[in-house]
Amino acid sequence: MQHQPQLRTLPLLLAAAFQLHTAHADEAPVQQVEVTATALKNARVDLSPNVGTTVYSIDRHMIEQLAQGDNTPFNEVLLRLPGVSQDSKGSGALHVRDDHANVQYRINGVQLPESITGFGQSIDTRLIQQTDFITGALPAQYGLRTAGIVDIQTREGNLKGGGRVGVLLGSHDYVEPSAELFGTQGAVNYYLSGSYLSNAQGIENPLPSRSALHDRTRQSKSFGTLSWFLDEQTRLGLMFGTYHGRFQIPNNPGQTPAFSLSGVSDAASASSTLASAQLDERQREQNRFVVLSLQKSLGALNYQLSAYQQNSELHYLPDPVGDLVYNGVASDTLRGNRSNGLQFDASYQLNQQHTLRAGLAYTRQHSRSENGVSVFDTDDSGAQSSTTPRLIRDDSSMLGRTGSLYLQDEWHISAPLTLNYGLRYDHVDAYIREQQWSPRLNLAYQLDKDTALHAGYSRYFTPPPQELASQASIDLYAATSNAPAIAHSDPVKAERTRYYDVGLRHQASPYLTLTADAYYKKIANMLDEGQFGQALILTPFNYQYGYAKGVELSAIYDRSHWGGFLNLTAQQAKGRNLVSGQSLFAPDELAYIASHAIYVDHDQTYTVSGGAHYHWGDTRVGGDFLYGSGLRMTPEGGAPNSGTLPHYTTVNLSLSHEWKLASARKLEARLALINAFDQVYLLRDGSGVGVGAPQYGARRSLYGGISLSF
Repeated sequence: MQHQPQLRTLPLLLAAAFQLHTAHADEAPVQQVEVTATALKNARVDLSPNVGTTVYSIDRHMIEQLAQGDNTPFNEVLLRLPGVSQDSKGSGALHVRDDHANVQYRINGVQLPESITGFGQSIDTRLIQQTDFITGALPAQYGLRTAGIVDIQTREGNLKGGGRVGVLLGSHDYVEPSAELFGTQGAVNYYLSGSYLSNAQGIENPLPSRSALHDRTRQSKSFGTLSWFLDEQTRLGLMFGTYHGRFQIPNNPGQTPAFSLSGVSDAASASSTLASAQLDERQREQNRFVVLSLQKSLGALNYQLSAYQQNSELHYLPDPVGDLVYNGVASDTLRGNRSNGLQFDASYQLNQQHTLRAGLAYTRQHSRSENGVSVFDTDDSGAQSSTTPRLIRDDSSMLGRTGSLYLQDEWHISAPLTLNYGLRYDHVDAYIREQQWSPRLNLAYQLDKDTALHAGYSRYFTPPPQELASQASIDLYAATSNAPAIAHSDPVKAERTRYYDVGLRHQASPYLTLTADAYYKKIANMLDEGQFGQALILTPFNYQYGYAKGVELSAIYDRSHWGGFLNLTAQQAKGRNLVSGQSLFAPDELAYIASHAIYVDHDQTYTVSGGAHYHWGDTRVGGDFLYGSGLRMTPEGGAPNSGTLPHYTTVNLSLSHEWKLASARKLEARLALINAFDQVYLLRDGSGVGVGAPQYGARRSLYGGISLSF
């Protein structure tokens, strides 16, 4: 991990320039493509200013040091960054600066359309050349999802071409084969990758045991990027990705039935007929996207125009008998989302002091919710009055539109001082119709050659994810086992934030970089999300007021043969008075939060991550750790989210070796020990505001992999 200075330039690859200089005449056209690719990549980076922000970079070198290398789940890569704390690993959930989700993903400068979140992760770590993780008071270019920007530059083809095939095997019947292919053909540059994963622990175990009941998963991913260089200043790009996942929902034995079902048994004896360890709940999800981009560089003017389409779908399949017996509700739930949109970004260097940037984005999004809900009828007291379930159709759809535009100026006032100021406008028309003008101000000051200071202020406008929000259907469930205690829900609103950030970076030596950053967020209509059913489909809701504050410290040491990093985060986030989605909550919970500020469920006071690696010759050893002070929970008889789960520390170790073979081929073998000291730890205990089932982290796991590069 490398912390990037606030004012940075990316030079052309020296290797490409050297190859161009020494090439034979008949190779010149192909090598010109590679140099052109590098120049256009630098022009694309110039479209995204990072003045006054905090930027951490993850490159191939760091990914190779992680225990599972390219097979490391992408959320595990991000967890090694300051300000990031973990939640459910199976869903890839993580929290940046005590925010719930609200993370924006960009690939090659294009913001990925949002998908319906679930158990899987669409981004495969092996496709990454470098990732910039940007936090703080963001410039006007970044909006809507603003807790953190994950800006990915993908791997590309090279002159020689080639590929890689490999497989990782391990605990819990883990099997993951993968392949990559890349190269250059004339004016076309391409990179393709794919992987398949099968294991017996796809989702967190609700028990502390080593193996979970009913927890198999199968997942496949593909990604491709093709670049066609029309001339030295113009690139046409095509990018696509797919993800398909199937999951069993793990069972929690020993549960007590709560309802009687005709033909099965009464509630008192149902456990002997249908044990909770035998339930068969499943979830399927998929995500597909395609992006077409045109990039042009005309000296002082650079721009990129992109059109994209994204389709995602999540389908929860209940146990039709077991869900009724234990929960009184069996809901076959399908959520679908289709997005089409345009994104345009441009930069123009007006003179030595001023660089103007402007852009716009438009998204048309169609989301649908299809639910077949089996329930029991109840009497006036809420007690079950019939043992024969009936089916309720609860379907809805929404066509929504989101538009954004921005203008900003990067002003080099003097040699040490740069000011980036701008204005952004966002408008959303879906379940809500809201808009906001958002001023941004970012300052970077080079105190001396080794020390840089940055500060910023931003207003943010964050609409609720349309694909997760839905129209109210409370009346459908009156006098049934799915009737809420509170028969009223206000629509979810857009979050509005005033964000303050200040940070310092110091180069203590050529090998050691130190950073510190502090932030404060004052929030109106604070967005949060919770799981309010058996399916892992999150539902957004608002606190009327909220705040978040924190401090991040980071140290990075990097030498030729060894290095390490250490991150410490201290943070706090609270919200007060629930003003949307009230039917999701119990009356006493709602009443308490109306008059008391409570910790949000994903608040974790302290998070520490670190690691070190050493390599000699073609052999590498490494290790990393992650400490969490524990997410929030609700103690029995206590106030909502007033308790903290036990702290935990997990340690990963790895050993790898590379053999150089004939014809420039390489063979690599890797061993990885995850949770080496077999720490038993709870991520969630099933209590708290909007928290689903208990979730334990994975026990000690051993993996071995081999890959061949050609």
